[in-house]
Amino acid sequence: MGIIRVNNIRLFTNHGCLDEEAKIGSEYRVDVEVKADLQKSAKSDKLVDTVDYVHLNYIVKEEMAIRSELLEHVAQRILDRIFKEIQLVEEAEVSVAKINPPIGGNVEEVVVILKDVRKS
Repeated sequence: MGIIRVNNIRLFTNHGCLDEEAKIGSEYRVDVEVKADLQKSAKSDKLVDTVDYVHLNYIVKEEMAIRSELLEHVAQRILDRIFKEIQLVEEAEVSVAKINPPIGGNVEEVVVILKDVRKS
């Protein structure tokens, strides 16, 4: 089993429960970690034998572009697509952070982390 991480995917989008968040948007950071059998790709040196991190980034960008009230919802959509589209992935973790959230205080970020495993 190996691990592939795509860290610090930066996006500007409009998630949140407040109308103001939908209008003005916020900055977000997404981190993705997947576990998969990387033995074949380690030997073959072929992209087809591994988890393409370009594909992971594409999934994140597409799902983050769809407005959600809750970070949990967008994180779950990202997980669902990873398992649907990338058969090699056995486990995945998605971290979605809202930078400078509008919560009435000096808060750097709020982070939601979801993990899942492939269902048989």
